[in-house]
Amino acid sequence: MRKGIVAVTAIGAVALSGIAACGSSSDNSSGGGSTTSAKQPFVGVILPDTKSSARYETQDTPNLTAAFKAAGVKADIQNAQGDPSTFQTIADGMLTEGVNVLIIDSLDSASGTAVINKAKQQGVPVIDYDRLTAGGGAQYYVSFDNKKVGQLQGQGLQACLTAAKATKPMVAELNGAPTDNNATQFADGYNSVLDPLYANGTYVKGPNKSVPNWDNTQAGTIFEQMFTANPQIKGVLVANDGMANSVISILKKEKTQIPVTGQDATVQGLQHIMDGDQCMTVFKDTKKEADAASALAISLAKTGKASPAPTQVTVDPTTKQNVPSVLLTPELITKANINDVVAAGGTTKAALCTGAYVAKCAAAGVQ
Repeated sequence: MRKGIVAVTAIGAVALSGIAACGSSSDNSSGGGSTTSAKQPFVGVILPDTKSSARYETQDTPNLTAAFKAAGVKADIQNAQGDPSTFQTIADGMLTEGVNVLIIDSLDSASGTAVINKAKQQGVPVIDYDRLTAGGGAQYYVSFDNKKVGQLQGQGLQACLTAAKATKPMVAELNGAPTDNNATQFADGYNSVLDPLYANGTYVKGPNKSVPNWDNTQAGTIFEQMFTANPQIKGVLVANDGMANSVISILKKEKTQIPVTGQDATVQGLQHIMDGDQCMTVFKDTKKEADAASALAISLAKTGKASPAPTQVTVDPTTKQNVPSVLLTPELITKANINDVVAAGGTTKAALCTGAYVAKCAAAGVQ
């Protein structure tokens, strides 16, 4: 994992949701007056992939689309499908088309920084979305408190191992991509919970590996090697639901069920929780994230200013500069509160409760 540590300092509450109501038509006016910008508000959004997590296609894209449509703001939302070259090509096209704000979820710092630099040359502000482009210099950052996400994962695994009455269990850790600043923050969070337990002998620290590009197939291969060498592993801290699915597949092949963590509250992850194969996930309400990012972008596109300005900051681990930020609160999900995800619109009952899961959803209180 990269050694840079991102420090998040909450300075105050942020209320951006009202900005999206500033405009309700697709012409150049917002309500009764003209905008301060001579250009039609036009926002470009570049999402990273669909392989690492299904959320970008099933949650972020429709939520962002709806927010811009409701505000009457033109938007171009594209996905780089895991390719940094494609990411930069999309950005070049958007800047040529005349976007006056960019929202990006970088695949890595190098390609993300290149895009940010080109945008700056054209006077286009950039909002880092979901993950910070370390060293990139984006003007704003909208995400969740990612260290808190990791803490919830560590606490969730601890609760599951306690419920399983595990004695000095060996814990394996399967981290996200070493090039992803979010993965560093998640690991900082869960290790803040696990390291003291390793140190006092409550747990045994097992193998610890990062998975390139959050690749689910590689995650399965890496974990299989871990488990073959250490069949005494009794818990697995896995950084997201997609990789957790790969770990669970290996455990099923070995006819073993042990606590496995996740993140993103995907349909697959929630079904694994109802099956007992995954002990928890973390729900990050991406509608709130999309609404906060789009509200900020709409304000910048229409007026050239962030109004209201974000009142939190994130320290860039490379430049040590403070980045004005909106940092949302994640939620730990177990079988007891799966319905929270459905109630918030993170998924639907129809998508989650199919086949054998109809009865399991009923038992879990999904409405």
